[in-house]
Amino acid sequence: MSEYELSRLLEGLTAPDEAAAMAVRTRSAHVLRPTGAFERLDRVAAWLAGWQGTDRPVVERAHAILFAGDHGVAADGVSAYPPEITAEMVAALRAGRATASVLAGQVGATLSVVDVAVGDPTGNIRTTDALTPQRFDAAVRAGIDAVEACAADLLVVGEMGIGNTTPAAAVAASVLGGTALDWVGPGTGVSGEALSNKARVIQDALERVGSVDPLEVLRRLGGAELVAIAAAVMTARRSRIPVVLDGFIATASVLPLEAAAAGALGHCIAGHRSAEPGHIRLLEHLKLEPLLDLDLRLGEGTGALAAVPLIRMAAAAVVEVATFEEWAEHSGAATAVEP
Repeated sequence: MSEYELSRLLEGLTAPDEAAAMAVRTRSAHVLRPTGAFERLDRVAAWLAGWQGTDRPVVERAHAILFAGDHGVAADGVSAYPPEITAEMVAALRAGRATASVLAGQVGATLSVVDVAVGDPTGNIRTTDALTPQRFDAAVRAGIDAVEACAADLLVVGEMGIGNTTPAAAVAASVLGGTALDWVGPGTGVSGEALSNKARVIQDALERVGSVDPLEVLRRLGGAELVAIAAAVMTARRSRIPVVLDGFIATASVLPLEAAAAGALGHCIAGHRSAEPGHIRLLEHLKLEPLLDLDLRLGEGTGALAAVPLIRMAAAAVVEVATFEEWAEHSGAATAVEP
């Protein structure tokens, strides 16, 4: 069965180090600021501590992996850009000239781009399955290998693929229910009749597939980069690497994992809330509270990369800030009064 290896990644899920997380929560309640003043960021620090397994969490080796692929459904006019743009953007990313490349440098992250279907489109989901079992397995292996090849203490996952908001919407609708109109969005900027056409394409795909297992949804309605993201995220979980999810496509990619195994995304945090309507609904369903809300809709892991400094600062604001007791000892004060 083509979903075997991905399903295997969901078995025996690792858990966070609760002692480390509790130590950070306790320390954050005593550092030199009013109780609760950094409440949201303190929770991020405790989350990071739990998955890094240390009471001194830090982000020193942030790494972004972008999976890229083409989609047969792009031929049905679901994007404002032609499929050839995927290859051009991959070249720009690798040359360090694309937005994600520049942002990665700015936030101190390394970046790798993994080609899983560029120039070799997946099937048009309107009329056929996105991936054969063999191509599904290859995409899973690409996701696993990409994470195993990096030495990250914080992993960003993103994608590049013209037309991929269409399979993302189809995956979300198939797993959570609803019609295409409930999940479709502008993607690269389609509107009017083009948006209506996109909804029709998604609805045709949903009716073609019917009700199937969540992981099978990824094969039949997703795409190579969506599958690779899912495999990468679960490989990170098995190594207890905390993950920052990007926008709609990345979140739709991991939705079937949570549907198949509740709690599978405990090591994930939402970097941002994008302008895509379906992303907002997915975040609400998965109870993922985004760190940023800037109406971004680029993809390429950019929203998640923009959140990396916040996560780094959240950890430092607990680990490096003195507690009232520590400051009293340092300053020679007789007592330390906490607000």
